[in-house]
Amino acid sequence: MDDKKRILLVEDDTALSGVYRSRLELEGFEVKEVVNGEDALSMALEFRPDLVLLDAMMPKISGFDVLDILRNTPETGDIKIVMLTALSQPKDKERAEDLGVDDYLVKSQVVIGDVVERVKHHLGMSEEPAKTE
Repeated sequence: MDDKKRILLVEDDTALSGVYRSRLELEGFEVKEVVNGEDALSMALEFRPDLVLLDAMMPKISGFDVLDILRNTPETGDIKIVMLTALSQPKDKERAEDLGVDDYLVKSQVVIGDVVERVKHHLGMSEEPAKTE
């Protein structure tokens, strides 16, 4: 059974990305890690992830620019993108939303379980039953 959902993890803190990678692989995802925006763009085209977990502050190309480019590239325009960042300012979140981010998580406000839950939610894998009115 090789229909694992693919996740591209874009994070320049290798200790942190290692933790996320382990947890996501444990949850059954296929994970590729890259440490900067440049690599994120080439890997998005090559690996065709279902979802990108994207850090905002990175060397070379910022997460915001990566988001903008992915959204405006036909091959990657419909990939789910979740920003996971240290930036907690409303203006940063607004900027990400203007650029078409699917979700915006602030590192200091979430634990890894929350991140996994959001990832599953965006990939339509959430275990939560649909809320009935």
